[in-house]
Amino acid sequence: MQTILVADDHPMFRAAMLQALREALPGARMIEAASQSAVENVLAEQPDIDLVLLDLAMPGAMGFSSLVLLRGERPEVPVIVISSNDHPRTVRRAQQFGATGFVSKSAPVGTLGDAVREVLAGGSWFAAEKAERSEQDAALAAKLAQLTPQQLRVLMLLAEGLLNKQIADQLGLAENTVKIHVTAVLRKLDCRSRTQAAVLVKSLDLDESPSSGLD
Repeated sequence: MQTILVADDHPMFRAAMLQALREALPGARMIEAASQSAVENVLAEQPDIDLVLLDLAMPGAMGFSSLVLLRGERPEVPVIVISSNDHPRTVRRAQQFGATGFVSKSAPVGTLGDAVREVLAGGSWFAAEKAERSEQDAALAAKLAQLTPQQLRVLMLLAEGLLNKQIADQLGLAENTVKIHVTAVLRKLDCRSRTQAAVLVKSLDLDESPSSGLD
């Protein structure tokens, strides 16, 4: 039995996705999450996730940060990004940051089922017309791929302006361990300061794009 994690903070849209999935994959097991922290809890507790459907604008996420964290934590699990921001550059960035597919929230209901079946079969699902590859994003993705999942968490909290002691409290780590992680993060990202690293994380933000009303 296949297990799919549906991560979206809008209850009505999440319910619509679950219904579409039940019709496309009648025997699949569905798990729901409404925030970035809930996603991390599910990943920690469920070792057999086969696919993640991921909204980019959940509480606790910063642009593509949730995708980057998920790919770092469970690189073997394919991710389909589900977003109302379907600008070609957003689709392309999702692909460069590790997504296996992208489905717009404005797409017909049947599209989600088609995308899920294709990705579970080992394929990918992206719009035919997407923006050109960005070398800047490719370089950023390569740098972020060097970080461990814990270093990624430290980086995201660092980008929020938290001090080492505050990061330690949030992650349940010793302050000296956080200091070691911060040093490693700055080195791997070729950053000379915490501010420079925070600016790098800021580039993960989504571009503004006309929305259907659902984030």
